[in-house]
Amino acid sequence: MSMSTARQSLWPIGKDAQYLGPHQGTEPIDVTVVMRRRGTHPTPAAWPHKPPCKREEFDAQWGADPADAEKIRGFAQQHGLTETGCELHRRVMHLRGTPQQLQQAFGVQLGSYQMPDGGPIKRGCHGKPTLPSDISSSVVAVLGLDQRPVARPHFRRLAAAAAATSYTPLQVGELYGFPSTADGAGQTVAIIELGGGYTASDFTQYMQSLGITKIPKVDVVSVAGGTSQPGGDADGEVMLDVEVIGALAQGASIAVYFAPNTDQGFYEAISQAAHDSTRNPSVISISWGGPEDSWASTTLAAMESALQDAVTLGVTVTAASGDSGSTDGESDGQQHVDYPSSSAYVLACGGTKLTGSGSKISGEVVWNELAKNEGATGGGVSAGFALPSWQASAKVPAGAKGSSGRGVPDVAGNADPETGYQVRVGGQDQVIGGTSAVAPLWAALIARFNQQLGQNVGDVHEALYGIGTKAFHDITKGNNGAFKAASGWDACTGWGSPKGQALLTALSSLKGSSGAG
Repeated sequence: MSMSTARQSLWPIGKDAQYLGPHQGTEPIDVTVVMRRRGTHPTPAAWPHKPPCKREEFDAQWGADPADAEKIRGFAQQHGLTETGCELHRRVMHLRGTPQQLQQAFGVQLGSYQMPDGGPIKRGCHGKPTLPSDISSSVVAVLGLDQRPVARPHFRRLAAAAAATSYTPLQVGELYGFPSTADGAGQTVAIIELGGGYTASDFTQYMQSLGITKIPKVDVVSVAGGTSQPGGDADGEVMLDVEVIGALAQGASIAVYFAPNTDQGFYEAISQAAHDSTRNPSVISISWGGPEDSWASTTLAAMESALQDAVTLGVTVTAASGDSGSTDGESDGQQHVDYPSSSAYVLACGGTKLTGSGSKISGEVVWNELAKNEGATGGGVSAGFALPSWQASAKVPAGAKGSSGRGVPDVAGNADPETGYQVRVGGQDQVIGGTSAVAPLWAALIARFNQQLGQNVGDVHEALYGIGTKAFHDITKGNNGAFKAASGWDACTGWGSPKGQALLTALSSLKGSSGAG
């Protein structure tokens, strides 16, 4: 049995599916056409020198060109497709058509695919959608033809037999020196969920059990037909995310965006959260992902554009780096990193095994329980994204075939299920770990920073890489398979786990030195 088989058999992704034959259904299909942005590429808001772009300015500068939308509209009408919505600021047009109409319009073949282990039959798309030459340059991607899942949640329940230490999120926050002067008030933290459900009574009972009397507001947002559906295994992911953020950013509001686990759903959830002018999140937490090489190139281009929108608007995106070590659960024996954590627009969150009490850490090493088939932190070198300028001096190792690429993760936090988080799911108290816990941990910390600094930190990479080890617990012991921990940045835990107050002080001093106000 491979290190990842037990966990990931629950969460197969599209490339694991078996082709059964042509798609036989006749039900209409809703697709999202992602349009190119007008103008050149926007510059992400980066603490403290580049403040967030105002929404109205973004829409005028970086939304879709109405002329592009008109061209696509004419194409859709030629093929009998119905337009069900268009949002130029988000660069999306929604079209509906029969399978036959869509196959003809986009030059693809729709098939039926069996998910492994007798799972559901899903519609899949063979071939890359094609468009006439006068339109193709206007379109980044056509999403929604393929229903196969693109991501898995990065959480791990503690095996019943394992002897373990466990912590509440409050205890982890104390060990990491989360600043006591801020609780996230005035901030909204968005959470992306591609399955599972949220149970308000569990959250309320959990917060009360921690002695928290003012229960944070939680909004459930339905995206692209996705809904909160409690009762499945992914509830562990949802409640872990909400409870970690609720405990560690008690003054913040929380918005949970539920979308289908498809390329369309994932893109729409990030895009809608980034552009949500009602809830106005300043942080987005993502605990789902899949190996880089499992993504279609056009889907990656669309996802990257949505993440770029987020950071341009000053929204920090945190993402789990994966729970299957340096292979990311692939069976080819090669190194792989997980997407979206490998995006340069995302703060990639790796995992540690943490021991300590009160505010004193007695030990912290790379999370690696592969020998027990209990997972390990993801991390490594991207095969698809170049080395960012802010990572140039981090000594990122060579990737596959000696290539240079974006190093993953950036930061880390407690993730080992054997030192996991006490949470409440389905009316039961449980212990859950995984890098899924680290993305919301950092999201809560960023929300506190935003409140205290009086401005969204946005894309915080350049600042963190400039600050370096002085504001982190540098993890120097352990490995995640192919990569070993080392002094400074490494491909297991990035810079390490946070020294919360020290990091806030360092960010504050950057603001002062830049003259930003």
